[in-house]
Amino acid sequence: MPETPEIPRQTAAELNEEIRQLVRSGLSNAAGAEYQRLVVAWAEALRAEQDLAA
Repeated sequence: MPETPEIPRQTAAELNEEIRQLVRSGLSNAAGAEYQRLVVAWAEALRAEQDLAA
């Protein structure tokens, strides 16, 4: 039986909005790690959503 893709806690759209808010507030050195975490989570959410749509 094929594995069911895990649905992330947040959608790609929600994560994208968080990224946009972070960028609007200015990316300090401390925010860099959070930005990277959000981008990785966004990419994973996007893949999961595309897998579900296929």
